Amino acid sequence: MELLLKSFLLISLISLAESSCNTNDRDLISKAFSSVTGFDLSPFKTLDGKCTNPSIKEIKLPSRNLTGIVSWLFLKNLSELQTVDLSDNSLQGSVPNGFWSIPSLHTVNLARNRIGGSVTRSESSPIQVLNLSSNRFTNSFRLQGFSNLRILDLSHNDLRSLPYGFKNLTKLEHLDLSGCNISGNSKPISKLFSLKYLDISENSMNGSYPSDFPPLRNLKFLNISFNNFTGLVGSEKNQFGDSAFIQSGIFNASNTPKPKTSILPPPKKPKPEKYRKIERRKDHKSKTKTVVLVSVFSALLVAGMVILVVFLVRRMKERASKQKWAISRPIPPFTTLKLEKNSGPFSFETGTGTWVADIKEPSSAPVVMFEKPLMNITFTDLIAATCHFGKESQLAEGSGGPVYRAILPGEIHVAIKVVERAKDMETEEAVGMFEELARLKHPNLLPLLGYCIAGKEKLLLYEFMANGDLYRWLHELPSGQPNVEDWSMDTWEQQNDPTGRARSSSEKRGWPTRHRIAIGIARGLSFLHHAGSRPIVHGHLVPTNVLLADDFEPRIADFGVRVDEGIGRTELDVYSFGVILLELLTGKEGSEDMVAWVRALVKESHGMKALDPRLRLSNDSLSEMVESLRVGYLCTAESPVKRPTMQQVVGLLKDIHPATE
Repeated sequence: MELLLKSFLLISLISLAESSCNTNDRDLISKAFSSVTGFDLSPFKTLDGKCTNPSIKEIKLPSRNLTGIVSWLFLKNLSELQTVDLSDNSLQGSVPNGFWSIPSLHTVNLARNRIGGSVTRSESSPIQVLNLSSNRFTNSFRLQGFSNLRILDLSHNDLRSLPYGFKNLTKLEHLDLSGCNISGNSKPISKLFSLKYLDISENSMNGSYPSDFPPLRNLKFLNISFNNFTGLVGSEKNQFGDSAFIQSGIFNASNTPKPKTSILPPPKKPKPEKYRKIERRKDHKSKTKTVVLVSVFSALLVAGMVILVVFLVRRMKERASKQKWAISRPIPPFTTLKLEKNSGPFSFETGTGTWVADIKEPSSAPVVMFEKPLMNITFTDLIAATCHFGKESQLAEGSGGPVYRAILPGEIHVAIKVVERAKDMETEEAVGMFEELARLKHPNLLPLLGYCIAGKEKLLLYEFMANGDLYRWLHELPSGQPNVEDWSMDTWEQQNDPTGRARSSSEKRGWPTRHRIAIGIARGLSFLHHAGSRPIVHGHLVPTNVLLADDFEPRIADFGVRVDEGIGRTELDVYSFGVILLELLTGKEGSEDMVAWVRALVKESHGMKALDPRLRLSNDSLSEMVESLRVGYLCTAESPVKRPTMQQVVGLLKDIHPATE
């Protein structure tokens, strides 16, 4: 009997051990990402020698160049899944409501993808941190079931209206709804009593300040700029700063004029009749002159107001059409820094997290400028030039770290990137890498101007590109698919090039411009692959990493700092370039489905059907674009060994001469 009990106990322990391994998890992950290009199952390998397939608690695949659609419902069966981070990829589709109910799931970050659809949850969801920023979600948001949320970031989607169910979010501390085209009253958010961070800037919201807002005493950060509120700003102006109220419709109470006290003069004695007649004639002439002057002044005032309204409308539309790297809020001039505390570490919040400069004295971290070695600035000056690395200076999250805009002394306009991938690199190794990158000079590479090492954080200073990135130019501005309601002619049709000549919209839509962009990207990538003693693999070549100079010459960004990328994977870059080339030719966003569709048409000699119908297609340009499609076909070959080198690609594209329009 005792032997039987021991055998039963041993079998139970073995069964328990096997169940804790959950051998199905890897299979479920594989099925969930079966339609995603670029997915690699190897990170989900065995963690110990006893369990062949341990339970998966985290799916962290940020900035992996993933494209396609995730089969989310397979992930629902991962019994111990706690964290999902798929940010900075190109994933598409929508997330089914069942995914939000995974019992152990508490953190989801899908920021900067192309995901849309609705988010509805009536039953309780365990999720505490939810970041869906910079995607394609609309106003189909129902938050009743997300009562455990502490952080919610829905910024830079097209919500149009406030999500429903805020009254249930009693634990919410961080809310970002900036840049979501939201109109309507802000009253629903006034019940969020736990809020410490609130950003609803760059919308069209209305309401009364501060009655339609959460209690200000609890807030540590507030930004309501670029809205249509009413009310007065009091002492909280010093708490949140001027930038929190720019063009919000709210007035500064300290600047509101006080009513003047009326002092009536003593009554005058009546004058003789002859004097009254003379004064009446004078009064008549004076009144006539007054009427004329008032009419002229009124006409001038009306004309001035019309001009001012036109100017403000143009400015607002220009701000709406700013690209990813172009800031939509005013950047202050270089000022003297007043730190809130004298010694570090110094913490800076972004839309999705926090980065920390672990140094005691910020002036001890110098900024090294390669072309201006005598320029004496430090990390202190970078803090000042970016308003303490505040949101009003942040351009984007970027792949691998936030990006800020700054104007340094001497009117040097820079973009500052915090390179999170290099955080664990030793200082000497990082300096060597930065100096090597600075020596890479090519017209189609974004110039590295300098760097700063502040504790473990490494910051790179690049030349600022005000024209934004290729994705926005191709898919969101009027030459592509507009995602805003209106575009003014002056911000797109009438922009001037550096020579002062107007660039027409037809030139921007034209095939010659797209061909010039394609061959510029190819030249820059070829330089990275072939110019040095060893190839430099970009590893994340997507349209958002191709910036456009004033003359629309492309500049490749974010190269050489992907410390986790190996050598000899140039074929991946060739494939990525092929996808971009197909995007330029078809006008459709790069995806696995788009590539398969174009390749099938080219293979059947029907490539003409894939060309962007918005292009002006002459007989000469048709043949040139079809020939370019074949180059994209070669670059996206399924077998890496069948793909051409970038040197060969440059040669093929140079042989295609686009006709001038």
